Amino acid sequence: MKGNYLITTDEWFVAPDGKTYRSVWGNVEILSDILLGVKTNARSSNWFAKVGKESNHVIIAGCQIHYAVKCDKPNDSHVTDYQIHEGECRSYIRPSQIYITE
Repeated sequence: MKGNYLITTDEWFVAPDGKTYRSVWGNVEILSDILLGVKTNARSSNWFAKVGKESNHVIIAGCQIHYAVKCDKPNDSHVTDYQIHEGECRSYIRPSQIYITE
């Protein structure tokens, strides 16, 4: 994997800004457990993805990566979402749930 990717995780994670996210975007570098200095066992990941630059990066265990999509820049502002309430579809705008590492 080279370049910028939008990675969706299986679970929520807390990013360096203190907020919770389900996705992270940035330059991806694949790390092994040897590089991290973490001893793994049969029930844990033996590889990790470092997403972002040194000062603002997130490390995700390989077993937590659900999707990886190569993209130049995701929509990181606000997104339109919807909710069904009493049989009626209601649209609303909410903040993006993507942590941008740049």
